[in-house]
Amino acid sequence: MKVKVHWIVDGIAVVESETQEEAERWVNENLQDLLNKNPDFKKKLGAKAIQGRAYLPGASE
Repeated sequence: MKVKVHWIVDGIAVVESETQEEAERWVNENLQDLLNKNPDFKKKLGAKAIQGRAYLPGASE
């Protein structure tokens, strides 16, 4: 029987950077590098998107 599993990997990276855009870029580049070095992640687990958004730490965390 084939069963589809929609999965999400969630995390929060704390990055020292000058701007939020720079922090997003750094995280994206590192995640893309990780995926490219592990092609089975895409092939076996169907990974097809990475999404993230930088924000400044504060009371709304």
